[in-house]
Amino acid sequence: MRRTILMLSATALTLAACSTPTTNGTPTPTNGGANTNPSNSASQAPEAPKVSSPIELAQIKQTPCKALTDAQAKQILGPTIETVERLDSSAGPACMWSVPSTAQPSVNVIFSNLPDSGTAKFYAAKGTTYELLEPLAPIDGYPVTAYDTKDERASEGRCSVALGTSDTQTISISLEQSEANIGQKDPCDAAREAAIRVLATVRGGN
Repeated sequence: MRRTILMLSATALTLAACSTPTTNGTPTPTNGGANTNPSNSASQAPEAPKVSSPIELAQIKQTPCKALTDAQAKQILGPTIETVERLDSSAGPACMWSVPSTAQPSVNVIFSNLPDSGTAKFYAAKGTTYELLEPLAPIDGYPVTAYDTKDERASEGRCSVALGTSDTQTISISLEQSEANIGQKDPCDAAREAAIRVLATVRGGN
């Protein structure tokens, strides 16, 4: 299961990048309401928070597994971890940390290479691409949005969060809990905690 989560996250990001602009900048209704103002773009969605201090991600995209230090990954997953780097992921450079020989837990970090409008693209796809779309508390002023094509927090212990590093860039952090922790803690909160560590690393805070 953990080997497929990276592909699922990349697919969700691809779908979001291709989402049709929404009516008056608001997410398309789940009843399939028509878009009557095609001139609006996802970046104009009023729900999408703005980033006042953008972070450049060009360097970290070359070495995505540096998004978490070994110590940080062990804080999230435990003392024994393995790392898989994917520079050719369809959604952008990515790295997965997991516990060897187990189905769960795992953490994936994906740096989008797709045409991007920051976290706005997630809000634009609310109710269509994404069944789960909820704002979380920002991290030091950087917006965090929980999202997934299906809401599998309770059933699978799975959640992805989009960390907005500028109005045109996001980092996606997907977390899958261990089977023992499913139902014990909201996986979106756990994914946000992972995002705290990723943000500290990409800002050079370690």
